[in-house]
Amino acid sequence: MQVNIQKQGAFASALVKLSPGEEFVSDAGAMYRCSTNVDIDVTTKSRGSGGFFGGLKRLLSGETFFLSTYRITDSSTGEVGLAPTHMGEIWAIEMDGSVDWMCAGGSYLGSTAGLQLDTEFQGFKGFFSGEAPFFLRVSGRGTLLVAAFGRISEQNLNGDMIIDTGHVVAFEDTMEYKLSKAGSSWFQSFLAGEGIVLDFEGEGKILTQSQNLKDFGKDLGPRLPPR
Repeated sequence: MQVNIQKQGAFASALVKLSPGEEFVSDAGAMYRCSTNVDIDVTTKSRGSGGFFGGLKRLLSGETFFLSTYRITDSSTGEVGLAPTHMGEIWAIEMDGSVDWMCAGGSYLGSTAGLQLDTEFQGFKGFFSGEAPFFLRVSGRGTLLVAAFGRISEQNLNGDMIIDTGHVVAFEDTMEYKLSKAGSSWFQSFLAGEGIVLDFEGEGKILTQSQNLKDFGKDLGPRLPPR
């Protein structure tokens, strides 16, 4: 299997090349083209966590209720083109099974069949941060695709770092994090437009996005003509 990022930048996409016997999973609706010998199975199930409640928990983590699984139907190779609904970059994470990754709401795009998807409650701080109260946990060996709104940057943390909740894409589950305020007081934080942030501590990798999709929506909404 080959997973290639196409035209990295504001309008990135991914091309997955499959051989007979291989599978790839994505958010339902992410596929924009595929070979005629590719079968698409849409289900609520994912490897390691499935059924109706698995889909419901993914909704609470900001992902889609359904997942699409792609398989080859003959002895030839095939390909699937995937893209997120918003503009931004795509990042391929090669996982060796030693560390789990946590995906923030809406950042999961797809993964190889060897990876398990589950949801993890991040505590009531998720409600107060304005983000999804669950993270999507990805574990196992394989390739994970995450998508961002804007440019993706990788931080190799060895200590502590503060990141705005709306700019977190994914991070290794080797660090502690807690809800915090950006300014010296909650009042100053909200006046500055920062509000609530996540304070990471430990050692590991964090992927952040340059833009905030919710802030973009709030700015764009009043500019649209009324229905």
